[in-house]
This record gives sequence, structure tokens and C-alpha cells, in this order.
Amino acid sequence: MQRLLRWFGTLRPIHTIFILYVIHVLVIFLFLSLPICWKTGVLGVSWIDTIFIAVSVISTSGLSPINNTEVYNFLGEIVIMIGVQMGGLGYMIIGSYAILASKGHISDNRINIGRAIFSMPSQFKSTVFLKHIIAFTFSIEAIGTILLWQAFTEEQVPNPFWTALFHSVNSFCTAGFSTFSNSLESFSGNIKINVIVMILSLLGAIGFIVLDDFSRALYRAINYEPGSSGSNIKFRATLTTRIILVSTLAAVLIGTVLLFFDSTITQLPIKDRLLAAFFQTVSATTTSGFCTYPIGNFSAATTMIIIILVILGASPCGTGGGLKCTTWSAAIGTILSSLHGRNEITFFGCVIPHGRINAAFAAFALYLITFSVGAYLLLSFEKHQFEDIVLETASALSTVGLSGGITSELTIAGKIIIILIMFMGRFGVLSFALVAVAMYHENISPQQDNITITQNKEKEFSKQQETKSQFQQTPTKQNEEVKEEIVEEQNDEMNELVL
Repeated sequence: MQRLLRWFGTLRPIHTIFILYVIHVLVIFLFLSLPICWKTGVLGVSWIDTIFIAVSVISTSGLSPINNTEVYNFLGEIVIMIGVQMGGLGYMIIGSYAILASKGHISDNRINIGRAIFSMPSQFKSTVFLKHIIAFTFSIEAIGTILLWQAFTEEQVPNPFWTALFHSVNSFCTAGFSTFSNSLESFSGNIKINVIVMILSLLGAIGFIVLDDFSRALYRAINYEPGSSGSNIKFRATLTTRIILVSTLAAVLIGTVLLFFDSTITQLPIKDRLLAAFFQTVSATTTSGFCTYPIGNFSAATTMIIIILVILGASPCGTGGGLKCTTWSAAIGTILSSLHGRNEITFFGCVIPHGRINAAFAAFALYLITFSVGAYLLLSFEKHQFEDIVLETASALSTVGLSGGITSELTIAGKIIIILIMFMGRFGVLSFALVAVAMYHENISPQQDNITITQNKEKEFSKQQETKSQFQQTPTKQNEEVKEEIVEEQNDEMNELVL
């Protein structure tokens, strides 16, 4: 056993992720294959359907070739919920760790995924970091459970507490599995349930890094002391946080407006129509995959809008999937800079290093290649409408779970293709990010990195305080210039774009 553990510790990060991913899938597959997880009268589930669901659970996709509510009993639902939590929380921890590593908050050594999951480097205070993420996750899910418990009780849903807990976990982990056979379509007019699920999905999609920014802002506000040194230093959210919030808000607003005018929901009352459009846009943008209105009933034009939202995806530090908002934002920034004849790519007045732009386009190309190949193969083996095939492919690759209703009708070949696409959607994108981060730290020096290292921050801050004390005593034009330089240096610390 010790020899096996030593061998496991010598593996490259990508190999470690692959093995852990496969182990998690096999564990869920084995449990769901047990008859004790099936409802009375169920004779069995085919191996391809079970492995399909296991991959969907660990990748937090939500796609399923069978009606889970008719097949799995309470124990089976527990297995699915635990698997979703493992997939969502594990991916969030690794993803956030890779992001913070790329920002220079730990040593420049190569990232080891095993340490990222179990024991991070001591320089980063890994215990505190893990506690923060775990506390963030379970606190949000607990609050969501309490709120949904009350809402489902009012709707007289059987086992309201378990239903609330199951949907709270699946909402935050953006998985989309439900204890109802028609997802949340029976509650399309319930504002409380709709809003709670949307908030949980948004919190899971934007992720830990954004919350960390707001928690630091709150901490500074609480500990603010007028007249103290540094009290006049304004807090600014990181560039990544600003892009995540702005791009997410833009996608949700634009998507809601476009879905609101879909011809198939014009017969609904204005309130229900707006709520349905808003919910489905959030579901697609956050890649949670819940439905309050049948996706297959939307027009082809609206289905294309949903596909675009699914492809754009959530943030790079959350539980959602997709292309990631910072990646497509970098592409838009490049286009705008080209149209204006600028050589530098800027966001909110911050210059983005060319290395980050290259990484964004590499991720963009990888996603499109995988998407194109997957859609072509699925079109070759399946005889469904084009938009349904494209939505199924995008949903699998972005780990969303939205479907036009063709998942249960897929052939064995089609199911295998979707399994592979879901695998690439979760494992492939994360592996690419970790390789990019590892190469970044191995091949680029801190001077070229344009990222502020934690240890350097402390030294720079002390120097800034000394300089500030000098110009505070004798205010001159030269001191004002020094003050402007200090503000610019502080702003540069926020210029790191995570992709």
C-alpha cells in the first residue's frame, strides 16, 4: 500500500486528475449498479446507461438517458447527491487553487494536484484556504436548503427537507439533477423557488475568488479606522472579479430579453413569461441545467440563443462549465482593440499580457475543435433535428444538462460519444488550465509575469507606507506624483486576468 501511495505521489498532475476522475466515476457506477439503489419493480439498468449517469454525476452535467426518479430510490438519490458534491466541490477546490497559483500567491513550483486536494504547500496556508472554500460551500448549501425546505413545504411536496437538500446541492454545484421527473417545470410560477435556485446557481457559477474579493472588502470596511495608516487606500476588486460580474450580468440580461420574446411563450402571462425567460437564461449561463419550461418547446432561434449561452459558460473559479466568461471576454477585447487600431488589449483600463490572450485563444480553439468533432460524430450516428443535436453536444461539453429531449433516444454509439464529450468537458478543460499554469511558472520569470507575489507585496507595501509618510509631512508637487505612482502600483496588483 505504501508503495502504491509513493507511486501515486510521483505522477504528473494531469495523470493524477485522470485517475481520481476515473475512480470517482467507477465508485458511483458500482453503487448505482446495486439493486438496493433501485425502486421496487425495476428489473435493472443497462451498463451503458449507468456509466452515462455516473459520468454525468461526477462531471455535474445532469444529462441522463433514463428517468432517474422512476429508477432510483432514496439510497440511489443519496449516491447521486454525494457524487455531485464530490464533482462540484472537488472541481471548485482544484480550479480555485490553480487560479490562485497562477496569480502568484504560492511558490513558483509546479502544481501538484494531489497536494491541491489533500495537503497544499505550507506557503499558501492551505488549511485556511480549504476551510474557506468548504465553509463557503456548505454554508450556502445549508441556507439554500432551509429556504427551499420552507418553499417546498408550502407547495406540499413529499419529503420537503430531502427535496430541498438535494436541489440545493445540485443548484450550487450546477448539476441540474432533480427529484422530479420534469425538473422544476411544476414550479414555473413559484417565484420563491425560482429565485432561490437561481441565486444558488449564480453563487456556484461565479465561485470562490469573487466571494474572496467581497469578503476582503467587508473585512476592510469593518476594520476601517479613520486617520490610521492606509485607511485612505480604496479597495478595488480584482480584474477577474470585475469581468466575471460584468460578463455574467450582460449575458443574463441579454439572454432574458431574447428569450422573453420567443414566440412559444407569448401565450404565458407577463409575470410567468418573464420568470421563465429569466430562469432559463440563468440556468444556461451558470450551466446548472434546471428547467421550468420544456427546452424542446422553444423555437429554433431561441434554442440557438440557449446554445450560445451554454457555450459561453460560467466563471473559471466556480462549479460551472462552458468556455468561461473570462475567455470569451478576452476574445471580445482583442476584437475591439483591433478595430480601434490598438496593439494592447485592455479591460477597465488594465492592460492584459499577451500570454494571457494567447492562453484564452488556445482554450477557445480547444473548445471549438472538441465541440465541432463531437457534433459531427453525433450527427453521423443520430437521426434527430440539427438544433437538438447541437444543443446536446454543447450541453455535454459545457456540463449543463439542458436537452431537447433526445438523450433517452440516443443509440449506444451516441451515448458513448456524449460520455466522451462530458469527460472532455470536465477533465479536459481543467487539465489544459493546469498545464498552462505549470508552464507559466516554469518558463516565465516573476519580472516577466507582471503578477504581484505575496512576499513582494509585503515589502512593497512597507516601502509605500514609508514613502507616504514622507509626502504626508511635506505636501509638494513631487510628493503628489509619488502618490499617483503608489496608486498605480496598487491598481496593477488587480490587473491579473484569470482564464
